[in-house]
Amino acid sequence: MKAKDGKPTINDVARIAGVSKKTVSRVINRSPLLNEATREKVEAVIAELGYVPNPQARALALRRNFLIGLIHDNPNAQMVLGVQQGILSAIRDTEFALVVRPVNRRSPDMLDDVRAFLDQQRLFGVMLLPPISENDALAALCEELGVTYVRMGSVRLDDDAHMVASNDREAVAKAVAYLVGRGHSRIGFVAGPEGFRSAAERALGYSDALETAGIALDPAIMAEGSYTFETGIAAGEKLLAATPRPSAIFASNDEMAAGVLHAARTQGLSVPEDLSIVGFDDTAIAAHIWPPLTTVRWPIEAMAKAAAIKLIDPAEARKHPSHFLSDLIERASVA
Repeated sequence: MKAKDGKPTINDVARIAGVSKKTVSRVINRSPLLNEATREKVEAVIAELGYVPNPQARALALRRNFLIGLIHDNPNAQMVLGVQQGILSAIRDTEFALVVRPVNRRSPDMLDDVRAFLDQQRLFGVMLLPPISENDALAALCEELGVTYVRMGSVRLDDDAHMVASNDREAVAKAVAYLVGRGHSRIGFVAGPEGFRSAAERALGYSDALETAGIALDPAIMAEGSYTFETGIAAGEKLLAATPRPSAIFASNDEMAAGVLHAARTQGLSVPEDLSIVGFDDTAIAAHIWPPLTTVRWPIEAMAKAAAIKLIDPAEARKHPSHFLSDLIERASVA
């Protein structure tokens, strides 16, 4: 029997498919407790009738809202934007929506703040960005509250159901080896901030490449930044004051690489004739500055999309990788 407004109901779907209402509900809620033949039969009836589940009723039955939470403490706005775009791509044409919650990882109240947020929002699932994704206590809190979570990281942090990871160390090693192959032996390095696993992995990649090439580490041409343009300028000024000056600089993200480029230009240096620069991320700034930046493409959107699919559709997620490879994108900033 159809509803008073003429729209098909869950009862119509169950009757025509010859299954119980509970089975239809399991199909709608993507329960793994169904065989594929039953799922396909019910989905065909849903499509034929044009049945649209009531999101409020579903949320009430599941005791969750259809919200995906993005929790982060990340100073790199371009990275956060890329993650949001990946999540939105995954939830397009679904009833899911995205809610973003910045936190302060240095606050002693961070876990309490996240607990209150999860309790209030009744999220369907959450994605944890680095560096807070590296906090095992935060993952344990999600488990305690029964909130599905996925952690994004530069290395494996959890089992495949709860993580997506990249190969930052290997990718940076290849990028620095590329500079060595272009004839550079005095290669400066701008590290990311202390406390970020990505920063540590990228620093290891830098030292790996120099060791392989037989080049000694020189602290005089190494500096730390905070993944921001301004700290890239400061790091660039420090490295370019070294004697002898580096002929190339690898910066651990594009924002800092752009800052190094600014510092070089301020000192009257030409890029890439006087100084070669390589970044990491391949965010929009890499292609928009001049000269366009050679950089490591970190598959931010693809990782975020895969992570979101793990949250909303575990069966579909099995078709997507948990480990992503980064590629070097050659542009005009290396001579």
